[in-house]
Formats: sequence, structure tokens, C-alpha cells
Amino acid sequence: MTFRPGVAIVGCGRVGGKRAAALGDARLVACADVDAGRARSLGAAAWSTDWRQVIARDDVEIVIVSTINNMLTEISIAALDAGKHVLVEKPAALNVAQLDRVIDAQRRSGKFVRVGFNHRYHPAMREAKELVDAGTLGELMFVRGRYGHGGRLGYEREWRADPRLSGGGELIDQGVHLIDLARLFLGDFTGVDGRAATYFWDMPVDDNAFLLLRTAAGRTAFLQVSCTEWKNLFSLEIYGRAGKLHAEGLGGSYGVEKLTHYRMLPEMGPPETRTWEFPGADESWRAEMDEFIHDIRLGRPPAAGLADARAVLGIVEKIYEKSADDVA
Repeated sequence: MTFRPGVAIVGCGRVGGKRAAALGDARLVACADVDAGRARSLGAAAWSTDWRQVIARDDVEIVIVSTINNMLTEISIAALDAGKHVLVEKPAALNVAQLDRVIDAQRRSGKFVRVGFNHRYHPAMREAKELVDAGTLGELMFVRGRYGHGGRLGYEREWRADPRLSGGGELIDQGVHLIDLARLFLGDFTGVDGRAATYFWDMPVDDNAFLLLRTAAGRTAFLQVSCTEWKNLFSLEIYGRAGKLHAEGLGGSYGVEKLTHYRMLPEMGPPETRTWEFPGADESWRAEMDEFIHDIRLGRPPAAGLADARAVLGIVEKIYEKSADDVA
């Protein structure tokens, strides 16, 4: 029999809408949002402006928490205490101390928590991971990544520009995705350096961050995230001793998603090149949810879980500490 868990979505904005459209075998039974119109908009039979009501429902087995950052921790803990599995959007908390409370609640409840690092599930990333795991690049050396957008009129007045609501700027927003992907390929980082700064937007959070991360084995990730990238950009290059992989684009304004394999030849010189293109709709949200349902059915801890979120947030905090005098 197909496992079709009941889902409640708390936070029915743009991301909540993406989650509702990508539930796979799950059933949307209830929604909550502070805006009644948004709560109704996703089409659940039950809706409320009080998130506590929907997570208490007996027909809810999974709670998706897609609110702004300052509410992620409180709702996740309450859902776990109510005996629900949780999919919480990145960064899962404003800081490590908050996330540790979620970790404690998860241990108490015995339920599973998946953190929404959906970029792992883009087809270029999944293909890249298979190639790396198969040894196609040989021993890995370093990763170079860039991720950015150009903002929009009024960006400096949105909730992401208020550190009380967001926990930070571009680093804690798009930066956590890039850090997570670098960890996925290179492993844990023991050395953390870099800076977050505000160059353009009139806001008390960073609009650019530059990171230099090192593993215990000396593998390095050089990463930049930006909301002064006037043409939206995603680029992740993975370098090994036998070649490199370059993933770029995320669809839409970021350009067609593709992955290129540059295979080093014995005689060196120009590499052998092969490119895969993935022009379809973004299926990462559906793939992530499918895997979470599979995790629950098998009793298997999620691959992108609280430990990953904690490692990423730890790096974010270190960069913010180093940059305390640089952010406007």
C-alpha cells in the first residue's frame, strides 16, 4: 500500500506554494498563515491563521515549516512535540543556539526532521554527485562556487533586510545552499575564513559574502554569494585530479540548468568535454519530498538533516563574527 501521509503547511507564501505543488504521494490536509487569504490559497480543506491549530490535527503526520526565518525554530519544536515529522526550510533557525533546541526536541520526539536544502536535488547536482561518487574526477581537490541575484526595488525594506527576522543577509539566505553543496562534495570544513559586507543596499545586513573553507585534508571551497549580481547566476565547479564538473543555471532567470564534464586526457591539453542540459521545470522540490516520505517509511534519518544545518549555520556564524565591523 502506498504511504500517503497527511501534510500541514505553515507559511503559505512563495515557498509554501512550491511545497504544496510538489507533495508527491503526500496529501495536503491543512494550511496556516498569518494572512487568511494566503492560508486559503493553497487549496487545503482546512486552513487557519493560527499555526498551532493545524499542527495539532490528528490527520497531520508531516509539518512543512516555510515561514520567515525567525519563526522556524518555534514552529518546528512545537510540531515535534506534537508528534509530527518536520520539513523545515533552510536555514532552520536564526543561529546555532536556536537550532540546538530543535535538535533536542527531535531527540525527545523520535520523529524525523529534514532541512530544505533542495538544491541537492537539482538534476545537475544529482548527476554530479553520481559522477563524483563513481570516481570520475579522481581525488577531489577544491570547489569554486558563485550564487547571486540582483534584488528588486524595495529589497532593503523586506523582511530579509531585518536581522531580527532573518538572522543575517545574503550569507544566511542563498549562502547556506552554497555551503551545503560544498560540504556535500568535500565533507566537513575545519577551517573557516571570509567576510560578509554591505556594498550597495541600504540595510543592516550583508549583501555579499566571500568564504574560504578548508577540510582537515586540505580540500578547499572558495565561495561567493551576492545580491548585487545584476544578472542572476548560479555556478558550482568541482575540481579533481582527473578533471572537473561545472554545474550552472537553475532554470528561469538563472538560465538553463546544465552540467559539463571536462575530462583530463593522458596527454593533457584541451579536455574531453560532455554537457548535459536539463531544460524542464524545477523538480527539486518534488524529489526532496519524495525522499523524505521514503525516509519516514523506511525509518531512515534524512540525508539533509539537522546535523547538516548545524554545520552550515556554524560556518555562517563564524563569518559574521569575523565581519562584525564590516556590515553596515
